[in-house]
Amino acid sequence: MELFKIFENWAIEFNRIHYLFAVLCLVYAIVKILKLIVKRNELTRVLKPFAGPPKHWLFGHILEFKQDGTDLFKFVEWSNSYPFAFPFWFGPFVAYLNISHPDDVKKVLASTEPKDDFAYAFLIPWIGEGLLVSKGQKWFRHRRLLTPGFHYDILKPYVKLMSAGATTMLDKWELLSKSDESFELFEHVSLMTLETIMKCAFSSNTNCQSTKGESNSYIKAVFDLSNLVNLRLRTFPYHSEWIFQLSPHGYRHRKACKVAHSHTNKIIRERKEALKDEKELHRIQAKRNLDFLDILLCARDEDQQGLSDEDLRAEVDTFMFEGHDTTASGISWTFYSLACNPEHQQICRDEVISALEGKDSMEWEDLSKIPYTTMCIKESLRLYPPVPGIARVASKPVTFFDGRSVPAGCLIGMSIFAIHRNSTYWENANVFDPHRFLPENSAKRSPHAFLPFSAGPRNCIGQNFAMNEMKIVVAQTLRRYHLIEDPTKKPEMIPRLVLRSLNGIHLKIKPVDL
Repeated sequence: MELFKIFENWAIEFNRIHYLFAVLCLVYAIVKILKLIVKRNELTRVLKPFAGPPKHWLFGHILEFKQDGTDLFKFVEWSNSYPFAFPFWFGPFVAYLNISHPDDVKKVLASTEPKDDFAYAFLIPWIGEGLLVSKGQKWFRHRRLLTPGFHYDILKPYVKLMSAGATTMLDKWELLSKSDESFELFEHVSLMTLETIMKCAFSSNTNCQSTKGESNSYIKAVFDLSNLVNLRLRTFPYHSEWIFQLSPHGYRHRKACKVAHSHTNKIIRERKEALKDEKELHRIQAKRNLDFLDILLCARDEDQQGLSDEDLRAEVDTFMFEGHDTTASGISWTFYSLACNPEHQQICRDEVISALEGKDSMEWEDLSKIPYTTMCIKESLRLYPPVPGIARVASKPVTFFDGRSVPAGCLIGMSIFAIHRNSTYWENANVFDPHRFLPENSAKRSPHAFLPFSAGPRNCIGQNFAMNEMKIVVAQTLRRYHLIEDPTKKPEMIPRLVLRSLNGIHLKIKPVDL
């Protein structure tokens, strides 16, 4: 009887605690909702001077996007209907001011304003606080420590490695060139750019184009993570960390992060083991060419402090993603652009054959001998920017060229896709015309109307690496194959951190008769 009384008292006490916990959760939820409502009202007031498309009271503008290949053109339409700037709402509580005038873009990008603390925060569990998302002194210090990794002397030996990666892919295409069927090329190009970044930046021979395994798992993980980050951005309940983590998508996200981190941890672990007796770059360079990871591991600031293990992995994760996925997008869409414009493709091919003078592969000196091909790559980057949008958070009030302003803390978005197709800055904006990038034509245009690598102090640190790889791969491909459009399989563009196609990018290829 006494034992029963004890259990009864425990049950009563447990119920009291449970009840108290439920009341506290309810109070917390009410306070949180009230704060969000106050934030929404403040955002509405701040953005009132800026006209924009009608929004749903709960979903904002998200329902306008159908995920059917037309979404990016919605931003082009809105940029034309609401010149210079318009608000865009992700659900009921998050809004960006989307700007499009080059003078305004220049003002925002010319400073070291941090990346926005909303969407980019969703990347941190994957790539950490590396150069892409870090801010303030941490960003400044890392940028300074990493810049030597992209010096001319470091990039020059990469050309042979890039050329070899392209050759491996093109050799695999021999069988495809004998078929009348089109094939999906983005996956092929992704494997090639991953193999190349592994060789160039980490001196790692994965042979992932020839063998299936860990590298293919990494590419799949990057694909899943890109989709999940985009899904989280579009699904406003997932803006809550705990709701997302408790969801099936949160489980998939953690699983994909584990695969990606395992890949980069292995790279770092193996290199640390190899360099345990070497701490100085000049001693390493005496044995072989330096790579990005050498510079990361040996980087020291003025206090002789290097990167922590956490910072090191963040930079490796960032560069692994940025160095292969964005470049794969740029190359794939350039192939598509040239397939759709065979007259320009032939001019490029003639130029490449002349520049190579009978050689099979590109060398460092050849990169400057293909100006028309370079213009075609830039025109493809204009029409199909690998990163279709970027964002910043204002650290201080910003006044735009037309006199309107926003306070500190405002999220500012820039649709690079829409800016690149804005008829105010580009005549016949949807037409492929590489002559736009003749020096005399570029001189007449604001440099902030063309932003494939962003601009200002936070521009893409690896843009020379990326452009070199695109030139090499495009040139060697055109020397060996004709790229032919498949009109029955038009790609449907979707933004997934990088520009992808919902149904892939399909082309036919035929050998070039030399």
